Amino acid sequence: MKRPSAPPLWSFAAPLIGWLLLVASWMTGPSGLLVALLIAALIGSVLSAVHHAEVVAHRVGEPYGTLVLALAITIIEVALIVALMLSGGPQSTALARDTVFAAVMLILNGIVGLCLLVGGSRFKEQSFGLYGVSAALATLAAISVLTLVLPNYTTSVAGRIYSPSQLGFVAVVSLVLYGTFVLMQTVRHRDYFLPPSAHHNEEAHALPPNNKRVAASGGLLLVSLGAVVLLAKALAPTIEAAVASTGAPKAVVGIIIAAVVLLPEGLAAVRAARANRLQTSLNLALGSALASIGLTIPAVAIVSLITGWTLTLGLDIKSTVLLLLSLFVTTMSLGTGRTTVLQGVVHLVLLATYLFTTIVP
Repeated sequence: MKRPSAPPLWSFAAPLIGWLLLVASWMTGPSGLLVALLIAALIGSVLSAVHHAEVVAHRVGEPYGTLVLALAITIIEVALIVALMLSGGPQSTALARDTVFAAVMLILNGIVGLCLLVGGSRFKEQSFGLYGVSAALATLAAISVLTLVLPNYTTSVAGRIYSPSQLGFVAVVSLVLYGTFVLMQTVRHRDYFLPPSAHHNEEAHALPPNNKRVAASGGLLLVSLGAVVLLAKALAPTIEAAVASTGAPKAVVGIIIAAVVLLPEGLAAVRAARANRLQTSLNLALGSALASIGLTIPAVAIVSLITGWTLTLGLDIKSTVLLLLSLFVTTMSLGTGRTTVLQGVVHLVLLATYLFTTIVP
């Protein structure tokens, strides 16, 4: 058995180049060439974040490794949404809803679907621990409906919004549900989130990286994630202008933000599925969905209550149908503990439907 080799040079260089380009954009302002370089740096920083997160995850083991990446990605999402809300003012109060909804749909149908398709294509059938996945889906369904559907049916305030007291209550409930899930995942029922068997997992037999390597990767993970959020924020005006020029709905901006934020976790999940570690893939995907909605909604609720801005949370009827259908299909496709390519195709079709009906409502 050998320890992992030294980290590749690009994993150091990509985030550092990203930071240098950020400084250049702050000094000179965005231009055509600089925007292209910022996009390339964003992709490189995302790949670097995936690499260093996997090093840390290998050291701390399951399910703590996937939890580290899920929380890191969610911190990026919260910081980006709050920054855009504060810069956009009251007109951006639906951005949090659009981004959180997009994140949930991209995870349930995009990441999960691609993992099931890739894993099923390579291994025909894959298995995972049913108890942990069931617990995650039950928690996700509760938080999703309470935050994105119930506001349409409350009567204290007209519209798809909560009153201040209702918003505070839902924020607390979201934190309680997510905190209880993390306690179950890491302490009381950690075995629910471990792979059913480790003898097929090549990485399980590799020696974990030493403390020096983990410390370096942990620091570079923070540097990479910081570069990702600041690069995305720097590119946000360009993205919003491009979406507006095409006449697409504003919800497309939320999809783009969610896609950028989830790219590191999505790549890590697909790589795990290709290595026949579907349990790790599902831990990443469902844990990220729970962290995204369970932590983002309380954060933007605090911003809303402090600033006095109205926070639009309720989805329209079309989006509500797609959300409930996605939750139902995910529960059914992951309800046996075994998956094939069929489930992956179903989820990807739902993703395509969501994307198409967002652009062509």
